[in-house]
Amino acid sequence: MKLIYNVEDRMSFGKMVVFAIQQLLAIMAATLVVPMIIGNGMKSEAALFGAGVGTLVYIAFTKKKSPVFLGSSFAFLGSMAAAFAGGVSAAVGYLGLILGAIFAGLVYVVIAFVVKAVGVDWVNKLMPPVVIGPTVAIIGLSLAGNAIGDLKSGEVFVKEVVDGVEVSTQLASPLATILCGLVTLFVTILCSTFGKKTLKLIPFIIGILAGYVVALVMTLIGNAADIDALKVMSFDSLAALFKTADGSTGVTLKTFFAVPEFTFMTALGGFDEITGAYIGTIAVAYIPVAFVVFAEHIADHKNISSIIERDLLKEPGLSRTLLGDGVGSMAGAFFGGCPNTTYGESVGCVAITRNASIVTIITAACGAILISFLSPFVAFVNSIPSCVMGGVCMALYGFIAVSGLKMLQKVDLGQNKNLFTASVILIAGIGGLSVSFGKVTLTAIACALILGIIVNVMLSKAKEEETEE
Repeated sequence: MKLIYNVEDRMSFGKMVVFAIQQLLAIMAATLVVPMIIGNGMKSEAALFGAGVGTLVYIAFTKKKSPVFLGSSFAFLGSMAAAFAGGVSAAVGYLGLILGAIFAGLVYVVIAFVVKAVGVDWVNKLMPPVVIGPTVAIIGLSLAGNAIGDLKSGEVFVKEVVDGVEVSTQLASPLATILCGLVTLFVTILCSTFGKKTLKLIPFIIGILAGYVVALVMTLIGNAADIDALKVMSFDSLAALFKTADGSTGVTLKTFFAVPEFTFMTALGGFDEITGAYIGTIAVAYIPVAFVVFAEHIADHKNISSIIERDLLKEPGLSRTLLGDGVGSMAGAFFGGCPNTTYGESVGCVAITRNASIVTIITAACGAILISFLSPFVAFVNSIPSCVMGGVCMALYGFIAVSGLKMLQKVDLGQNKNLFTASVILIAGIGGLSVSFGKVTLTAIACALILGIIVNVMLSKAKEEETEE
């Protein structure tokens, strides 16, 4: 893949801002949704601020050589939920989020020092292309269900009580939402393939805007003609800009600018209530998951390395990427409560646009920090229908899967060793094999990678004998 902008390349200020916005749109939906899933008063704006800070920390540790954005990690959802278990106060729960991120980050720091001492060659031997390639592929394929689920989702619901249980039903027809998503996808594809100059580099922005306009027109027609099937969008996030503290409507400073409710601000009140048992619970909830995410860290960096055609595990080195990810995760959780991780959406954006400029990532990180204070932009992003983002994610997740399969191009699948290794990883990953040990869950990706490593090591001797013959 020939890059239009390489890692060190720069561009004009206007292009830099536009490219950064595209990166933000690629990662923002997932980054904002993690605190929404956890609830307990967590704020999406604070998570976005933390993602920006964490990314800048990561870039500093990696010496501005790894063009990828860090966002809220889904792997720690169970761990984050454990921070609020047992009816603890919000202050203790928020403090638990920060402590958990510190525990997980320290795991990365320890591994980084081990890697620095013994080198990185063992990683390449343990996880060659036949292991990493299928693993990267299933990272994209495992998200396929999310993309298609979003493609069918509208944002307007009617609530009714059925047998004493409140049930929410989507008003929009799946045909309407799929149309919005496909418009987004097709415009993105056409811009990326046939677009000229800047248009070719910002296909996601154009695609999202096209899908947004279609969804907006459908919803306006649906509201005017009272056709429920066309009511795709919800304007609640935009309307909230004009709601005052007493519930009335009006324009206030908060309509344009608001300071996010950072995690550490609430956590400061939890020191008096925290106990040793609670700290132990947090450690058990976070530390094992950090080892699982370590495997995904390697897969992500192998993937971005193949895109920019530079081995990031050697330069700046796995020890630096681990330190950047670990410390960046701590910084992100300090502000937003969510541990950070390298984002596949960001890697996919680099692959599709062929823009690997680190300046774009830095600008996107600074933009995330700035935007978290700007109420209108956050409201606009929250108003983008899921079906529109589903259309974009079909391309993003697909590119992740394809980039993994590309790593297998030079692998001889005629050898049983390689054939069995790749087969086990693909089936375990796509099949969703996961294992739970109490509060610790090995994700399907982690299980597939571990099984792949075991099979690869188990059959390594067979390969040597075959070569000798």
